[in-house]
Amino acid sequence: MVLICACLAGVAFAQDSTDSKPRAIYLAIPPHSYYPVQPSSSQLTQWIYNYSYKSNKYSPTIVGTDPRTTNITTTTPVFIVPIKMVFGKSNGNKTYDPLKNKFPGQKVSVLQTILNSPIFEGIDFKQGGVDLGKTQYEDAYERGSFWKYVSKNTKYHVLLGKPTVLAEQTIKVTPAEGQVGNNPFGGGLVGYFDPNVMDSLIQGYMQKFSQIHPNSLPLFITYETYLSCGSGCAIGGYHSANGGQPGGQTYSFTTAIDPGHFAEDTNALSHEFGEWLLDPFTDNNSPCGIMENGDPLETEPNYGAFPYTSKGFTYHLQDLVFISYFGAPRNTSLKSWFTFQNETNVTAPCDRGSF
Repeated sequence: MVLICACLAGVAFAQDSTDSKPRAIYLAIPPHSYYPVQPSSSQLTQWIYNYSYKSNKYSPTIVGTDPRTTNITTTTPVFIVPIKMVFGKSNGNKTYDPLKNKFPGQKVSVLQTILNSPIFEGIDFKQGGVDLGKTQYEDAYERGSFWKYVSKNTKYHVLLGKPTVLAEQTIKVTPAEGQVGNNPFGGGLVGYFDPNVMDSLIQGYMQKFSQIHPNSLPLFITYETYLSCGSGCAIGGYHSANGGQPGGQTYSFTTAIDPGHFAEDTNALSHEFGEWLLDPFTDNNSPCGIMENGDPLETEPNYGAFPYTSKGFTYHLQDLVFISYFGAPRNTSLKSWFTFQNETNVTAPCDRGSF
């Protein structure tokens, strides 16, 4: 089943500013399954937001509860499966292991550095002089997106649970599946791997681990390895589900690249988790196409990343557009901004294209 590369023709993506480079992209893959989907009594906590734009009605499904009518915290269990990529002598002779390798200058592993990040550990987010709270990045974003209501419903949060790290999986990469090559986004050597093979393996891992249920979010993470459909693109991450809403099993893949490159440290993870939050089943329609809140900003300088220092490490979290970018009422968001960082070149709904 050649799903991802076949889907590239129908998946909008942004091209890096230098035409000679591969396109630096992320993907949202439509719901699909390589295995029979078993009925489950659990499902992701979700709500439907109905709004109109230019006489058209939209009803996106969003993770959490309705911030207009609830004042509670939703916590989604997270399971992390680290993936060790082993490239043999004939295709690079490199091993990239998020459990053992470290980012330059770090004393702890890549995975531990990510666990220490604002994706999972709370820091104080102040945007435009407004304190959104000491919380995780995606929650701060969601609070800002619906600030009109959350500023009154102050206990409203959409959090990621303390991650449970499951057994590491090892992929011995054949030459037909991938190879080691130069990183075109800043130098050094990185791995490249077939996204279709990765997705098939990931869905197999979900079958393997009985802890994973639709009410949770499994994250599959590699180090220094892009997914790639040949020489034309470098994929930093994607999210998908094995079935549609409300009962499908959502999941996400991300790579963690050394700082200074596309998909550096938590840049890809902040992108994918933000898109999972606003479009968990990759099927939310909007005036701009699918409701992927990271894609409009991934071509900004430094791939839309903004630095946040926590526990002695500077993380790079990608800016995300608020739901107002997709035609929802603008006064819903913090100060009527279109993005979490108030990037002022975003001045109207859908003005960065369709996705």
